[in-house]
Amino acid sequence: MSSPLSPSPRKANARMSFDFTRCLNELAGRDLLPDSHDSAFVVGSLARGWGNDLSDLDIYLVSEKPWTGASSGTIRVPLSHPDVPTEHFYTEERRWEVKYWTSAQVEEILAKVSWAEFDQGRTVGQMLTRDEEQLLERLLVCRPLNGAEWVRRQQRLIEESAFQAAVVTHCLTNADDFAEDALGQLATGDEASAVLSVRQAFGHAVDALVAAQGECGRLVKWRARRMKAAAPQALSYERYWAVETMRDFDPDDPATWVRDVMSLCKLLSMRVEI
Repeated sequence: MSSPLSPSPRKANARMSFDFTRCLNELAGRDLLPDSHDSAFVVGSLARGWGNDLSDLDIYLVSEKPWTGASSGTIRVPLSHPDVPTEHFYTEERRWEVKYWTSAQVEEILAKVSWAEFDQGRTVGQMLTRDEEQLLERLLVCRPLNGAEWVRRQQRLIEESAFQAAVVTHCLTNADDFAEDALGQLATGDEASAVLSVRQAFGHAVDALVAAQGECGRLVKWRARRMKAAAPQALSYERYWAVETMRDFDPDDPATWVRDVMSLCKLLSMRVEI
């Protein structure tokens, strides 16, 4: 007998045949669609074909004017207009979440990742908040519902900006910091902490590697998916998964595994191109 969380055959079929073309009609029917907008696009796991029966349907709407309709929450961002209204609701098969951005907000965020800003030695964590970073990252791999030309124009601007380089640099910095922590912890005999630190170092090194290939997301839950999508020559998926799942870890000799992973992190960092 399946558990209560196991997807039913009906739900599985609903997921596989989800009709994105009905999204705008659904929003309009709930008075959640602006009268005019530059673009509407699906983001996140469903947009990439990575979703499941429990995945939210995330939609971003970009308009010239701020949204003044119904909203259940607000994201605050450090911009001239700091509010990003959000709304959520449930249909039969899943939860929907809508975020309302303005074109001016997108433009201002892009200005934060200029090459002039990057040349000041700033990483993405210093340039953008997590919500701003996620907007740019998701724009690169979204599914337009309309306004596809607007999306393509933003994608070109993002690709021409220092966004990718800033993400890569941020991940490399974190990888180096955690590797240094692991080295110091080993030196004092704190092997348990060294294991945890080197796992963090490896994750950031992998994120840097795939970001250099255009996969700029940093959510841990999708790291394996990003590895498969990027397929970097410097690290096979099989080798990545062996380390991620600690396949060769010996509980009686953790220091050896820590040193091996530290060496791999150093090698990967050297092979990342910014």
